[in-house]
Amino acid sequence: MAEGEAHPEPIEPTGPLAGIRVLEFSVIVAGPIAGVHLSDMGADVVKVEPPTGEDRRNTMAVVPNEGKYFQSLNRGKRALIVDLKSGAGRALIQRIVPTFDVVLINYRQGVAERLGIDYETLSAIKPDLIYASITGFGDHGPEAGRAGSDIVAQAYTGMMATEGKVEDNGAPKFIQSSPYADRATSLAIGMGVASALYHRERTGEGQRIDASLLQTGLDLLGRHVMREPVHDTVLRDPMLEEINDLRSAGRPYSEAIDVRQDQFSRLATQRLYYRGYHAKEGAVVLGALTKANRRGVRGVLGVMDPTDDEDFDASVPSWGAEFEMWQNRVQERMLEKTAEEWVALFDEAGVPCSVVHFAEEMSDDPQVEAMGMMTELVHPVTGPQRVVGPVLRMSKTPPNAHRHAPVFGADSAEVLAEAGLSPEEIAALERDGVIVTPD
Repeated sequence: MAEGEAHPEPIEPTGPLAGIRVLEFSVIVAGPIAGVHLSDMGADVVKVEPPTGEDRRNTMAVVPNEGKYFQSLNRGKRALIVDLKSGAGRALIQRIVPTFDVVLINYRQGVAERLGIDYETLSAIKPDLIYASITGFGDHGPEAGRAGSDIVAQAYTGMMATEGKVEDNGAPKFIQSSPYADRATSLAIGMGVASALYHRERTGEGQRIDASLLQTGLDLLGRHVMREPVHDTVLRDPMLEEINDLRSAGRPYSEAIDVRQDQFSRLATQRLYYRGYHAKEGAVVLGALTKANRRGVRGVLGVMDPTDDEDFDASVPSWGAEFEMWQNRVQERMLEKTAEEWVALFDEAGVPCSVVHFAEEMSDDPQVEAMGMMTELVHPVTGPQRVVGPVLRMSKTPPNAHRHAPVFGADSAEVLAEAGLSPEEIAALERDGVIVTPD
């Protein structure tokens, strides 16, 4: 089959985890995406779904049970439809666990114990099991039992306030472009599973891996969360005191955000050339963080702002008006050419920059195509598709997107047969409503 040709059937996994089997209990984003990464690395990932299917199957779905959103979060897997609320369903899972290397779960704290799929129960059945768990707030502590989601993690960890965006009415505005806490947690779990497999290879020991959206959010905000006495005394503590005064006075969230944003006026040397501007056609973002990059911007635009002068002090109150003047001057200049024309000039000067694209355009981007970042597959129900491929490349054991997302109920019998169940046992489980197989 020629390179780039769509694959009507799943192709052979080539990644370094080929031969590793993962049993996935997941919902929404963090768990499912972790399963995608492990599948790309070559693992055989089997997602366990309830008899009604995961709720996300029908999120914005055009074809029932096979929505694009679900497919993007679950490609590369097979699915086993089991009623875990039944004793027979729980017994079935415990029976097949020995045929798997890894269990991946992101159910709310306490749910695994109620379903008999917790680490203690399953590791007693398979002692070398690697059990990777994702929760919202961790597995102990005063918040452990709370439900978590990306928007909740954004709020709790400070990601939302750090972004500094508010709705028209001044209420908090969440980061909508991507569930960053979810996706970063999925990458962390992938790293943990690979490390645990390496440890097991050397010692024969399985282990439990725990990740949480809370820990991931703190990691993403490391420098903001970090405590350091000199910095904190000068900047952090006075800012928080002012914010807490506003809270006590019942002032709106937007005013507290303004206080925090004002503190970062000290980064004025970056603000002018580390931002977006309108162009004659489209928009441009500049990413000039170094003095050399900023000199390059000034050379291209023909402007000479004072933000890199030795005597410049962004904390002086008058800077606000001066910054606005320079920003307007740069904006006027940017409107003289198209976004593409400016990017060509900035590239020549070695300035980090980009045209602002829409995500829906990126599948046909020349650089994306040149790097082979998209993979063509064929879904049995919805047809040909181009999916985003693995997040990294490897020279000896290349990851690949080797399978479409699971069709509802299509893999149950196959997965159970691989675990040693007879056709008669599988038929009885289906008759009793414990599993679902294709009509």
